[in-house]
Amino acid sequence: MNGSDFIVTRTFDAPREQVYKAWTDPEEIKKWWGPKHFTAPFARIDLREGGKYLLAMRGPDGKDFWNGGEFRVVTPDRLVWVDSFTDSKGNPVPASTYGLSKDYPMQTVITITFVETAGKTNVTISHPMAEGVNYDDEMAGWNESLDKLSDSLKANSQAAVR
Repeated sequence: MNGSDFIVTRTFDAPREQVYKAWTDPEEIKKWWGPKHFTAPFARIDLREGGKYLLAMRGPDGKDFWNGGEFRVVTPDRLVWVDSFTDSKGNPVPASTYGLSKDYPMQTVITITFVETAGKTNVTISHPMAEGVNYDDEMAGWNESLDKLSDSLKANSQAAVR
């Protein structure tokens, strides 16, 4: 699978507007961004084409992993951004800064699509998969994050009913 596009798809039991907000509102993304056992203590998002974002994931050991970049496409059904590992100021750094494989590219383009059908939203994440990057680790990280997103959406729905 390395050297081709990485694609993961998940259907959420929530309308597109709610799922989109979870991806684009700093307070919402902090509820779920990052794999299992990670938190997201910081999120800054300038949601417009050319706008920048900066996110932090904090591992169970307290180590922060920063990533950031620039939005290229911002529509209600599609987000495209250039993503890099960064320092806390948003300056790109190699993934090896965080103990990850040197094979991670300095930047990648991530595309997220949101398609609503009958009140549920199908989300597809796509980005190039660099040679040497572990596909299984990448899939596990995204799936754990999306599990947390699903839980966050459920909690938001339950809170809205109260």
